[in-house]
Amino acid sequence: MLLFTPVTQAWPQNSSLSPTLQLEDCRIRAGEGYPGIKARCGTLERPENPAEPDGDMLELFVAVIPALSLEPDSDPLVPIAGGPGQASSEFYASTANAFAAVRRTRDIVLLDQRGTGKSAPMTCEAEEALIEGQYSRKQTIAQTKTCLQALPYDPRYFTTSVAVQDLEALRLALGYEKFNVYGISYGSRVAQHFMRRYPGSTRTVILDGVVPPQLALGPAIAIEAQKALNKIFSRCAESTDCGEQFPNIETDFVALRSRLTKKTVMVQLMNPVTGAANETEFGNDRMAGALRLLSYHPTTIALMPLLIDQAVKGNFRPLAAQAMVISKALSESINIGMHNAVVCTEDAPFFAGESVTQEALETTYIGPLQLDALSAICSVWPAGVLDDGFKEPVSSDIPVLLLSGENDPITPPAYGDAAALKFENFTHLTGAKQGHGQAPRGCMSDIVGDFVASADLDTLETECLDRLHAMPFFLDFSGPAP
Repeated sequence: MLLFTPVTQAWPQNSSLSPTLQLEDCRIRAGEGYPGIKARCGTLERPENPAEPDGDMLELFVAVIPALSLEPDSDPLVPIAGGPGQASSEFYASTANAFAAVRRTRDIVLLDQRGTGKSAPMTCEAEEALIEGQYSRKQTIAQTKTCLQALPYDPRYFTTSVAVQDLEALRLALGYEKFNVYGISYGSRVAQHFMRRYPGSTRTVILDGVVPPQLALGPAIAIEAQKALNKIFSRCAESTDCGEQFPNIETDFVALRSRLTKKTVMVQLMNPVTGAANETEFGNDRMAGALRLLSYHPTTIALMPLLIDQAVKGNFRPLAAQAMVISKALSESINIGMHNAVVCTEDAPFFAGESVTQEALETTYIGPLQLDALSAICSVWPAGVLDDGFKEPVSSDIPVLLLSGENDPITPPAYGDAAALKFENFTHLTGAKQGHGQAPRGCMSDIVGDFVASADLDTLETECLDRLHAMPFFLDFSGPAP
C-alpha cells in the first residue's frame, strides 16, 4: 500500500531504476516548537519479520529533502542518526547546516529507523533514568519487564541487521542506484553494516564518532567519559582565565562527588514554563549522567567548570537544572524499546570480551552504574536478529571518511582506527579539542561536501581544520572572558 499520492516529483537523474514510493510535500522538525524544513515525505511498508514477507507490516517514515540544483546528482546522501533510538529526520533537522554543501547538488534521503520517530516507534513508560543506572537492579528489571509488555511490536526485529534491509528496500523504492551514507555514533554501526551487506549500493561512507563493529559498546563508556573529563580539567588548568577562576577544579570535583555519594541534596528549581517551584533530589548519579552528556558538545563543555564550582559552593541549582534539561531531551529523543533491542543483541552478549574490570570502573566518576543497568535490562530482554559476521571489522575498498573528536567522551579516535582495520581506501580526520560529532564543526561541512562530490580522499583539502578551536570556558554566567 502507498500512503501518499504524488504531487510533483523530481526523481534521480540517469537512473535505470523506476521509483515505486510516492511522496508528498511535508515538513520535518527537530522537535515540537522547532521550525520546519521543507521535504517530500512518504511511507515505506516493510515486514516486521523480514523472514515472513507476507506477515505483519510496519510503516516506516521517509523524507527526501530535494537538492538545490535543478539537475541533481543521482546518488543522494543518507544521514543515519545515533542513540541508538534517535530518529534520523529529527537529527537531520537539528544539524541541517552540516550537510548544506552536499545538498547543493544531491538529495538528502532520510529514513527514521524502525522503532524511532514516526517509524513504528518502540516507546514505553520506562524513564530515561533507567539506562543511566539510577535504579536498583531489582527496580530496573521490573521496569524493563513492564516496558516489554507495553511494546507494540516484537523487539527481536528492531536490530541493525534488519534496519539495513530497510535502507536497501528504500533505495530500490526511490529509484536511486547508490547511496552516500553518513552515520553518527550508533549510526556509524548501521553505515558500516550497510556497506558490508550492500557494497554495490554504496558509493561513499562517512563515519562520525565511530563505533567499530568488533566493539561491545558499554563496558568502556565510564572509562572514556573519565578520560574526557580529565582533559577538560587539564584544559581549564592550562587556560590562564579558567585556571585562575577555578584553580582547584579537579580536587573540588572529587570532594563534591564524595559529598553527593554520601548524601543527596534537595534542590528547588523553577519550572521555565509555569514558573512553579519544584523540589528535586540531586545526587552523584544524576550529576554523573548530566556531566557525561554535557561533555559531548563544545558549548556545554564550556559551562562545566563553572557548574561544578557553583555546586562546590553550595549552589546546586545550575547543575541540577542542566540535569533536568538533559534528562527531558534524552527522553524525548531516544526510543528506549529500540535502544534496548540493539544493545541487548549487539552489545550486551559481548560485554565480557571487553575486559573492563570493576576496579577500573570504580575509579571513574560514573562508576559501574550504567553498565550494571544495561546488564540488568538485557538479562530479561530478548535477543534479536544478528547477521553472521556482524561483529567483525568490515573489509572494503569503498571510499570511507572517518571523523573523530580528540576529546570525545564515548567514541575516541582509537575507535575510528579500529573500524578502519580492513578498509583499503580511507582517511581518518580528528578534530582537535572537539567532542562527539564532527560534521557541524568549523569547516568540516565543506570537507564532507567535497568528499561526497568527488569520492576522492586524495584531493581533500583539510588544512582548515587547523583553525578549529575549543569554545572558551565560562568564568561566570555572563560568559567567557572578553
